[in-house]
Amino acid sequence: MARVTSILDPAVAARLKRDPSGLVAAIIQQHDSGEVLMLGWMDDEALRRTLTEGRVTFWSRSRAEYWRKGDTSGHVQHVRSVALDCDGDALLVRVDQVGAACHTGDRTCFDSGDLGATVEGAA
Repeated sequence: MARVTSILDPAVAARLKRDPSGLVAAIIQQHDSGEVLMLGWMDDEALRRTLTEGRVTFWSRSRAEYWRKGDTSGHVQHVRSVALDCDGDALLVRVDQVGAACHTGDRTCFDSGDLGATVEGAA
């Protein structure tokens, strides 16, 4: 499926710093607990849909098509807020997650274990 020409609000589009593929990272966070659920990618059209439809839409880099989270799995992400970081190159999308956020069936995509980083000042 070819990407749609964006009709994203020009004031919002002007603030985005996209990668060479026209994408911006979107961090998905549970709105009430602060739990980080996943990371996805959005182009202007995916962001427009997310801002106007109340559900999170991503651009799938592997399938080269739009996908709205939960349409096939039922694990829907209801948008609560969307913020752009100070550099314009990342979005924070706060959601009400229904079911698992990760394609593996886990609540979050970050359940695969701590990598054992050294924590400064830890005893």
